[in-house]
Amino acid sequence: MAKVSSEQLGREPIGKLLVKQAVPASIGILVMSLNVLVDSIFVGNWIGSIAIAAINVVLPVSFFIAALGMAIGIGGSSIISRALGENNKEKALKTFGNQISLTLLVTIVMVILGLYYVNSLIPAFGGKGDIFGPAKIYYIIVLYGVPFLALCMMGNTVIRAEGKPRFAMNAMIIPSVGNLLMDYIFIYVFDWGMEGAAWATTIGYFLCFAYILYFFLSKNSELKLNWSHFGFDRPILKEIGALGFVTLSRQAVISLIYLLMNNILFGLGGEAMIAVYAIIARMLMFALFPVFGVTQGFLPIAGFNYGAKKYQRVRESINTAILYAAGLAFVVFVGLMIFPAEIAALFLSNQPDMSASELAMNSYVLEHTPSAMRWVFAATPIIAVQLIGAAYFQAIGKAVPALLLTLSRQGFFFIPLILILPNYLGELGVWISFPIADVLATFVTGYFLRKEVRATLVEKHE
Repeated sequence: MAKVSSEQLGREPIGKLLVKQAVPASIGILVMSLNVLVDSIFVGNWIGSIAIAAINVVLPVSFFIAALGMAIGIGGSSIISRALGENNKEKALKTFGNQISLTLLVTIVMVILGLYYVNSLIPAFGGKGDIFGPAKIYYIIVLYGVPFLALCMMGNTVIRAEGKPRFAMNAMIIPSVGNLLMDYIFIYVFDWGMEGAAWATTIGYFLCFAYILYFFLSKNSELKLNWSHFGFDRPILKEIGALGFVTLSRQAVISLIYLLMNNILFGLGGEAMIAVYAIIARMLMFALFPVFGVTQGFLPIAGFNYGAKKYQRVRESINTAILYAAGLAFVVFVGLMIFPAEIAALFLSNQPDMSASELAMNSYVLEHTPSAMRWVFAATPIIAVQLIGAAYFQAIGKAVPALLLTLSRQGFFFIPLILILPNYLGELGVWISFPIADVLATFVTGYFLRKEVRATLVEKHE
């Protein structure tokens, strides 16, 4: 695949450029998602269904801390893309240095707090009953590696802002492959159980960090820092914070959703129902990888061209990204509607020495997952408008609308729905909340995106 430099973001045809940016992003997300998916399959088959539920309890805590790095990365990368478009390299360098300093400071503090409150956090996120023990083992080990993950999430967005999507892809592939290899060695060969799964994940985080460090120290990166760039700059920090708060708020809402879902579903069906949600949550990460890839590829294109005042190219990038993402989302939708039972069966152990309780739990999960999965992904074909629309506001540095649109689906619509509908419809009320929230958020995002394009791109271009 041809190399993409930051200057090419403003020159090449949008369709061709989006493919160059989105394909590596999609491959990287695919491999990372496959890592989570296969990791869950290994854990489910080699440790048991309880282990899948335990990991699902831990994920929102560790991912929230890691999301601090992603938030700082995306917020800063929006500045970097626009600065490179304006040919202001010093601002790009200062922004990157501030991103590194801020990520280290914030994530280390959060890890300390996360370890201190471990016995309160795990039950709060649904780690009750038989889930608590394995969840605590996994949580403590993984948390030590989360600062490396946060630096990876931050660095990966900066690599894309430079217009180097292949290196960003490699940064996602290397730790994923390493994690799966360690899974096999630690869980299957050494029989370390949950400790093995946790150490495999942590080593994967470190491998990602090592590769990203290599990239920025090598000649491949345009951003060569000196010590002066690491000192905090208040205006830059303010802009990073405003734009990064969008991503952080989204992840905070996701963590809150995990908390609510795990507790609501535990009340409806115990540990088995949490295992159903754990499988669906993995598919939410995995199945939409091409749509997320297009969104990731779209961000630096829109940001660079907006900074360079090439408004016609910005409009074209929006339309092309929505078209590509919608087509890919429809393909995903068809696959999930046809094969939900086969997907669910991949996660469940069929070993002959299983206990009666394990067999009963597997039977419950296999019975309930397919219909739940169909409901959860029912509105998938229309989500492209929502994802690209919210990403556009973030790419051009408009933090408030980006925040509101990003939170519209999960915060403003989904959370109220899952608090209300299960009281009347039980388990069905949980699952139908997903497509209802998708439809409502898509309409809202489409309205504001069209209004923004007409006001700031059509008028400026004309």
